[in-house]
Formats: sequence, C-alpha cells, structure tokens
Amino acid sequence: MEKTPEQWLEEAEPARKGGVFKVFLGYAPGVGKTYNMLSEGVRRHSRGEDGVVETHGRAGVSELATRLETVPRKKLEYKGTVFEEMDVDAILARKPQVALVDELAHTNVEGSKHRKRYEDILELLGLGIDVISTINVQHIESVTPLVARITGVVVRETVPDWVMQRVNEIVLTDLTPEALKNRMKRGDIYPVDRAERALANFFRPGNLIALREIALRQVSHVVDRGLESYLEKEHLEQHTPLAEKFAVCISSNPAAQYLMARAARMAARIDAELYVIYVDIGTDNTPEYRRALQENLRFAENLGAHVIRAKGKSVAEEVAKIVREKHITQVVFGRSAVRGVKKYLYLSAIHKFLRDAPAVDVHIVTQEAR
Repeated sequence: MEKTPEQWLEEAEPARKGGVFKVFLGYAPGVGKTYNMLSEGVRRHSRGEDGVVETHGRAGVSELATRLETVPRKKLEYKGTVFEEMDVDAILARKPQVALVDELAHTNVEGSKHRKRYEDILELLGLGIDVISTINVQHIESVTPLVARITGVVVRETVPDWVMQRVNEIVLTDLTPEALKNRMKRGDIYPVDRAERALANFFRPGNLIALREIALRQVSHVVDRGLESYLEKEHLEQHTPLAEKFAVCISSNPAAQYLMARAARMAARIDAELYVIYVDIGTDNTPEYRRALQENLRFAENLGAHVIRAKGKSVAEEVAKIVREKHITQVVFGRSAVRGVKKYLYLSAIHKFLRDAPAVDVHIVTQEAR
C-alpha cells in the first residue's frame, strides 16, 4: 500500500533516524548540480566517510563518478525493453554513511520498489543514511504552473513540496544565463543539433532569467524555515524578521480581490513575500459563499501568494497567531464604508488584533462595499 506524505516524513524524521538530506538546486539543466554533488562526495570520501553514488551523466561527470563506489543498478523489463533503476535494497545492504543520488524528480519504471526516486531516498533517510541529491527548480510541484506560464513547457516529473520540507540543507548551483548559453553552444549539455533547438525554446534568455529568480526565491524560503526553526528551538519570543513579509486578510467578499491586488503591489515595491489569510469562523457556509471564497483563493494563488486557511472563533486571534508563527512584518486589512454596529465590530476586531499580535505595521485599505 502506498504511504501517505505524513508516513514518509515520520519515518524519515532526522531527529529520530539521523539521515541528513542535502540537495543541490539548479534553475536549468547544465548549471553543474551533479558535478557539485559528486565533488562533495569526493571530498567526504577523502575525509574518510564511506559513501556510494547513483548517477548517470556527461563525460566529465562520469569521470568524476569513477572516484566513488557505484552500486550496480537493478535491471527491469517493461514492455519488451530493459531499463536500469537504482537498487534501493542493494544500497541498504551496503549500509554506507552517505548516498549520492542524482535526479530527485525521476520517475521509476513500473516494477520498481517505489514509484518515485524521492521515495527511494526517503527510505534511505529513514534508516539513517545521509543522502545528497539534485533537482532543477521547475520540478518542484508548486512551481510548475508558474514555469509553464513563463516558458510554455509543462513539466511532468515533479517532487511534492512536502518532500522539499524534509531537506536539511539546500545549495543553489548558480551559473549566469550567458555562461549557460555558451555551454549549450559548445555542446557541453546536449549534442549541438539539440542545443540549437533548446536555445530557441526553453533556454531563451528571458526564460533563464525568470527561472534563476525562482530558484533564488526557493532557497530563500528554505533559509526562512531554518530561521523559524531556530527561533522556536531557542525559545526566542521576540519578533526577529530578516525580510519583509506582507499578509492580507480576506473573506468571500469579491472586493477582497482589489485588496489582494493592492497588497501585492505594496509587497512588490519592497520585494516582500505575500501571504493571504482566510479564517473560517463558521458563520456562513452557503454554496454562494463557498464559490465566492474559492474565486478569491484562486486569485491569491495567481498572484503567487502563500495562501493560509485557518479555523477559529476569532479572526483577530487566529491572524495574530499566524503573524507570529510566520514572522510577518506588515498586515493589510480592508475597510468597507460601514456604519453603526458593523463599524464598531470592525474597529473592535482591529484593536483585538493589535493587542494579541507582535509588533507589526498595519495598513487599513478602503474598499468599496458590494
């Protein structure tokens, strides 16, 4: 029976099992992820660490791999063709300190022990083996829709974001787009005839610049997670932000789309991350309400915002809790042209938030009532 993400993460928990997961991240093929992975393996080997490698690459990479022990692959026949896949059981029987496993997003051929290579890796981690792997940013599941819009290429092989949350250390393998194009033209990545087609399509300068930016942001997210873990571990209650983060609170009101767009522009001016928060207090669950809410949440996703849904008795209390946990620095609330009791309730909620939240900047944006 296929395991759930929660079961995989529980079994691979580093505090319990000891396996450390390191990933070399790139923004396109050819930036040097596999070379860097193997170089680290060679360095570890020279320090006396026992390791094995599972990779297949270009001439220079293959030459480097010969300096490390390779576990023979398992041969599997599928539809009359013989394929070779990583032999997880052979690696487990070998019991190395570290395993170098290329191409995290790879899909195994039918008949393999696991459907995806990241499942192979999680099994190794769960049994205390350190793993070093590689991935291009476009294979991270939450990024693929954005990559498709930018490049026109739909990426089929993906790694769920919950797997990336298991990564202990991520290293960006960077190369300027111009240097990458030169490598392509020399035939260092693909044969020259393929390289020309690639340069006219996926490897266009605009695509490479955008993909590089996405990869840089992905690394910054991991750094932020590390900071949050550190603050929690050290019991540091003070608000200690290293980067600006905007949060906007929404409901099912269609005017929330104007509010989110305004917050997105404010966040973009200072290169801040954007969070959209919806708190369900159980007051309305009609089909019209749910439909309008889904439209707003889709709009938030299209803006590239991190969408957070929560449940509670008080919007103010739940938003304050999220602001503290995510180290958000600026919060945007909408204000409709309300009077009387509604105005009192609105102001009361804002005051309650200010009382419960850490020190943050609060923006009140006027929006038309609908």
